Amino acid sequence: MRTLSMVDAGRIAVAGVSQGGGVALAAAALAGPVAAVLCDLPFLCHWSRAVRISDRGPYTEVARWCASHRRPAAEVFATLAYFDGMSFAARCAAPALFSVALMDRVCPPSTVYAAYHHYAGPKEMVVWEFNDHEGGGPHQVRRQLDFLRGPMGAG
Repeated sequence: MRTLSMVDAGRIAVAGVSQGGGVALAAAALAGPVAAVLCDLPFLCHWSRAVRISDRGPYTEVARWCASHRRPAAEVFATLAYFDGMSFAARCAAPALFSVALMDRVCPPSTVYAAYHHYAGPKEMVVWEFNDHEGGGPHQVRRQLDFLRGPMGAG
């Protein structure tokens, strides 16, 4: 996108929900500087915790693999760290707006907070106390638009 004449390269944001939230962290860490990160209910964060507490895939698949292969779990989680949103978050510098749903069974809140706490740049968290994986929906979009006024230079 940075090479397109119609794009202001200094005003690119990455955004995503669930798996897209995890991908937004990866993109912000790997694709060069971005102006902002909008990371809602990021999936695939803090694998070792998620595998131990979640009753949803892919986390249950990892637990089944560990049970049948009897390899040290530390080896499994060391490999998964290459794909863990926490690892990417630690490399991000752009202002970020995260959201977490405290009743989310797909992206357990503790795994979202783990990515948030590893995030290296300035960050804010929006908490949706009584929501599951739908998160804040259009209410979160409103929060994101307000948030983007800062990094995008709009008054």
